[in-house]
Amino acid sequence: MDIRKIFDNNKAWVTQQLENDKTYFNKLSQGQSPAILYIGCSDSRVTAEELMGLQPGEVFVHRNIANVVPNTDLNVMSVINYAVSVLKVDHVVVCGHYGCGGIKAAMQNTDMGILNPWLRNIRDVYRLHRRELSAIENDERRYERLAELNVQEQCINVIKTAEVQKAIAERGLTVHGWIFDIHTGNLVDLAIDFQDITKNIVDIYRIDRES
Repeated sequence: MDIRKIFDNNKAWVTQQLENDKTYFNKLSQGQSPAILYIGCSDSRVTAEELMGLQPGEVFVHRNIANVVPNTDLNVMSVINYAVSVLKVDHVVVCGHYGCGGIKAAMQNTDMGILNPWLRNIRDVYRLHRRELSAIENDERRYERLAELNVQEQCINVIKTAEVQKAIAERGLTVHGWIFDIHTGNLVDLAIDFQDITKNIVDIYRIDRES
């Protein structure tokens, strides 16, 4: 790829936006008030705004390998804090995808160097759901199911955070777990029942707010 082509593409994009709305960039520069925080995978084939049909300013985006939400990662924790406490988003979406390289790497025993501690988060998901996953004979379906279960566990990690708990209680913030089917282009709502899943652990992770 000729990297200089990017700037030509940018000029064409600017021209197109101004043809549609002469005040587009004036409005864009006034600030942001997105309704959604999207936590997705860094995979180059999976773009947040495009697959949701949204425009700049409508979604706050964080992406990393395999859409993981570890409490030790200052980056994702800071994004959640800012989106929920400052931007006051109404929805937090964790979106995984089929065909995820990070998920596949976590299912193998290969030494991945610096990636090892990151992939351990996904291997922990496998450990938690080992009985279900081991019962799936088809390798591809097991791979897809781990991607789904990883979304579920990362959503639970989101719910464990103090600011999300506060926003759920005070203004009804909602957490969603989705999968992007890279084979069809469809977004799939996993319809996870978080209340049922967390009912036995809610007291452990609940952070009481000062009155």
